[in-house]
Amino acid sequence: MAAVLALVVAALAVGFSTGFGGEESAEPAVEAFLLDWQQGKYAQAAALTDGNADRVTAQLAAAYTDVDATNAFFAMKSVSQHGSTAVAKYQATVDLAQPGEQWTYTGQFKLTSVSGQWVIDWAPQVINPGLAAGDRLAILTSFPQRAQITDMNGQPLVGESADYHIGVYPARLANEAATAKKFSSVTGLDEQQVLGEIQAAPPDSFLSLLTLQPNAFTAQWPHLDKVPGLGYMRRTERLFVSLAQQTVGDVGTEISPVLRAEGAAYQPGMTVGQSGLEQTYQDDLVGTPTTSVVVLNSAGATVSTLWSSPGHAGTPVQTTLSTKDQKAAVAALADQPGEGEIVAVDARNGDVRALATRQLGATRLPSALSGKLAPGMSFSIVSAAALLSNHIPENEPLPCQPTTTVGGVTFSYQAAASSSSTFASDFAAGCGTAFATLSRTLSASQLTSMERAFGIGSSWNLKVPSFSGSASTASGPADLAAQTIGQSGVLMSPLGMAMVAAEVDAGVGRSPELIAGGPPPADWSVPLSATELTELRQLMRLAVVSGAAHPAELRGVQVYGQAGTVKSGPHSYLSWFVGYRGVVAVAAIETGTTADQAAAALAGAFLKAIG
Repeated sequence: MAAVLALVVAALAVGFSTGFGGEESAEPAVEAFLLDWQQGKYAQAAALTDGNADRVTAQLAAAYTDVDATNAFFAMKSVSQHGSTAVAKYQATVDLAQPGEQWTYTGQFKLTSVSGQWVIDWAPQVINPGLAAGDRLAILTSFPQRAQITDMNGQPLVGESADYHIGVYPARLANEAATAKKFSSVTGLDEQQVLGEIQAAPPDSFLSLLTLQPNAFTAQWPHLDKVPGLGYMRRTERLFVSLAQQTVGDVGTEISPVLRAEGAAYQPGMTVGQSGLEQTYQDDLVGTPTTSVVVLNSAGATVSTLWSSPGHAGTPVQTTLSTKDQKAAVAALADQPGEGEIVAVDARNGDVRALATRQLGATRLPSALSGKLAPGMSFSIVSAAALLSNHIPENEPLPCQPTTTVGGVTFSYQAAASSSSTFASDFAAGCGTAFATLSRTLSASQLTSMERAFGIGSSWNLKVPSFSGSASTASGPADLAAQTIGQSGVLMSPLGMAMVAAEVDAGVGRSPELIAGGPPPADWSVPLSATELTELRQLMRLAVVSGAAHPAELRGVQVYGQAGTVKSGPHSYLSWFVGYRGVVAVAAIETGTTADQAAAALAGAFLKAIG
């Protein structure tokens, strides 16, 4: 046992039969035996029996080690005495290593008075009434399969993949302690807890001590292979690989640093969510293990179950994601040369349908849910709405110039400029200088009000880290001009921009939803008249038909959107597409070494695939 506490002896009902002559009470001998046993003084307890001292000492010492107990308490219940014989009953309360598991049973043993001294009649039944000669106790613990995070139709988002169960056959170990010590030194697990699991397990069955996914197995097996008696089994489970890994999250096993940081006791088969929804819903998904105390005979076969604590399966978590849309997003990203992300939202209700990421280099894109990125001219959807609400007509003549100066700051536009352009054609072309010039017609509060109307800066309840965007109130004309073109501290996540597109599509603003079955989110109306909303949609349609977002154009159902490119480094760019088709709003980003609108083509490929 890991620890032994003070004796708790409760003489709940000490009954004596009449007519036992002049014999002394057997009660002190019972108390002494239980006290010595509880305090781990096994040799002293054995001396109070008529059994072989060495064998009894060993059996008492092994009794609860065999079930990996941490503490045991004995309370005397009764002593029934008849002359020179007596029967004692006691209650045993055994704390098992599994958190919160406590095994309680009533035991009894006989005593005989020999030359005036009471001696316990030794038999295995003294330890537990269910034991016979040659038997031993063992504990069986099994975790249920981790519950799944599913798509909108209840299909698992975690796919089947190979993993490796590292373990031992306890009966085949030459030295259990040596194996536990070496295994613990390699894995960082607690040596005594590992040894306790080995000693408590059925000896002839494979005991899985650690589960590893293939890459971890490849890295660690050369070290684990040096542990005496250790082997492995390859299995296939839904545990590690997901179509939506960034959102679903990663699962760790027994050596997860998350478990170590929480101070959790080592339990073979334990899994823990380390990120994403797996982490958020850990308690729901993991379930609880079934724990049983069993009797094994000398051949290692289970002959009876003395006690069992039934576990329960984890509860699946259903998301709003669509497997069909997710696969389409993953495939579209796989066909592109750069890194990228796609977010798709059902504009009718805010349900997130796809969240896909393609990572290639050492510098990784931030999360599509919580990333903070400059949106560039894709943000002109919001500033165009502010301008339309300020009664700037679509056909307002507005030259698209290579440079313009606002508030003492010069803004430039690298694409072909035009002196005969209008507000509408400038939007379609993504002309930043024209929008910087138009910002003079807005106040900082007007732009901020429109940003808030598109949910930017609002709180979302997605159960995972997320970011709706941020834009502080502009401090002057130059700052306002920069915000109008998605600069000067304007930061958005791909999901935040997808929600902007969804609001234009539906005419109603909502918070996004990622978990199915919750109450419908609150909604709000776009602060635009019906005419102004139609004009904003026409601007986005023009951008796809003949403007910067043209690579997203498809036959059939019309695509609406806006594109933008942000220089993210000396030779690196981040392109954006934000728009919708039918009821699907989408935001796509892609990295590249040129200012080409790669994200528009990426979004077009995705929208075509989902139909």
